[in-house]
Amino acid sequence: MNLKSSVATMKFVTDGGLGTKARLGLIVLQTDQTIEHEFANLFVQQDAVALYAARIPNDMRVTQATLRQMSIDLPHTARLLAPQLKFDVIAYACTSGATMIGEARVDELIRDSHPAAKTTNPLSASKAAFGALGIRRIALVTPYAIDVTVQLQASLCDAGFEINAVATFDQTDDFTVARISADSILNAVLEIGKRDDCDGVFVSCTSLRTMQIIGDAETRLGKPVISSNQALAWHMMRLACISDSPVDAGCLFTANFS
Repeated sequence: MNLKSSVATMKFVTDGGLGTKARLGLIVLQTDQTIEHEFANLFVQQDAVALYAARIPNDMRVTQATLRQMSIDLPHTARLLAPQLKFDVIAYACTSGATMIGEARVDELIRDSHPAAKTTNPLSASKAAFGALGIRRIALVTPYAIDVTVQLQASLCDAGFEINAVATFDQTDDFTVARISADSILNAVLEIGKRDDCDGVFVSCTSLRTMQIIGDAETRLGKPVISSNQALAWHMMRLACISDSPVDAGCLFTANFS
């Protein structure tokens, strides 16, 4: 029996595929246990918007040196997001990494293979979020070692924001960071955010599980609470002209974007 002769060849037509409204790329840390879970609840499931992720190698130890090391692998990882998809926005999902490598350098390394894409990262996104919310005096919560936290604080100060209170869980192990409980994060946000000289709280790090506490924290503080994942998702959406406002995602999604 000729097996080939028994295989039917079917006719087909093609359409625009997924992401006809927007195609979004996300460069996720190899060790990150959180952002994809939180993004799944932030991005409304619709065929017109497609989100694709690639993972970048990184050291489990979060230090200034290991964070800067990611600049070597960033171009290769960006190319794993197939340029043929013609991404509208690509994000590098590491707040501290963007701080150490530099926002402009991150943009340059991504756009080497995606020249037409808009780019962002949690540091740039958080600055845009503060501007959209009209807040300048910020309380900062991080999980990082003190030297990395200080570098982030300096970057925000250089951008014109007042960082009047800083707190850290002082961790260098990214595995541990992802296991910090939501209650611990909430307690830190409430403690540092109650100061009168702070208009809002920024919780830095894509590995921290923040989305489940933002609504409660904002209600109890009466102030905006911004997290790395929340700000990054918001910025990616708005750069791609997506006006979605996820439920219980904080007041940021009601802010005007320009």
